[in-house]
Amino acid sequence: MGDCYDKEGLAVRRQEIMSCMTGYKGCYQRAYRCLGASAEIFEDVRSTLLTDVLGEKLAKRAHGILSREFKKRKGVQSGQVKQRFLGAVTHKGAMTLFDTATAQCDRIYELVDSYGLAHELLVHILAGGAAGGYDIVACPDPMAPDRLAHLLVPELGLAFLTSTSVLPFPGSPYRRIRLDAAADREILRHSRPRLRFAKKVSAALAEEAVESLAQAKAMHDDLEALYNPFVDFQLVDQMAQSVGDEILKI
Repeated sequence: MGDCYDKEGLAVRRQEIMSCMTGYKGCYQRAYRCLGASAEIFEDVRSTLLTDVLGEKLAKRAHGILSREFKKRKGVQSGQVKQRFLGAVTHKGAMTLFDTATAQCDRIYELVDSYGLAHELLVHILAGGAAGGYDIVACPDPMAPDRLAHLLVPELGLAFLTSTSVLPFPGSPYRRIRLDAAADREILRHSRPRLRFAKKVSAALAEEAVESLAQAKAMHDDLEALYNPFVDFQLVDQMAQSVGDEILKI
């Protein structure tokens, strides 16, 4: 790749290139710390509402969905489960690619969820659907990858999408399930001030992380503006094509 650079031209701007990345690593470190803290606080919100009764209620709801939507098949192998992120936290903020889901699935279960309860429903649908021989795309929560946020079952044209106040589902769902309503009302009533405060702090930390990512992106853009004029991108493309051809021959 060194052949693609105008080394003499880059040498002239060496100091500018080195200085424009000052603090770049720190921006990412701050973003990761803020995201981690935000996730920990939100997990406290979630755990406050998670009870055995709530778990049983959502499991029962999931089994009802399985019996209605996933027709039983005899003599089939378990379906394949693929993990794919449908959302992310970026320098532009949190995002969910709902269009990716609706392009494959026309029947959408919208899971309205303010407290991170969707996983307790989705984990049962995933297990039951895969056991029934259906291939499923499991989409983890980018803020907590050990938890499910969405499920796609393309062969049934079926998707289960978590919808929040920050990232609401923009379309018209086939069915809407309000997961907040499943939570214990007494726990909600007694804990509402603490839950509201915790969610506010969690959101503020996530916003701080986004700002740090935006700063890092701006630094990287400045770096590209400095070195791009000294890169022969036509030669880069030729080399990439050559390497790709070699790989395909193997």
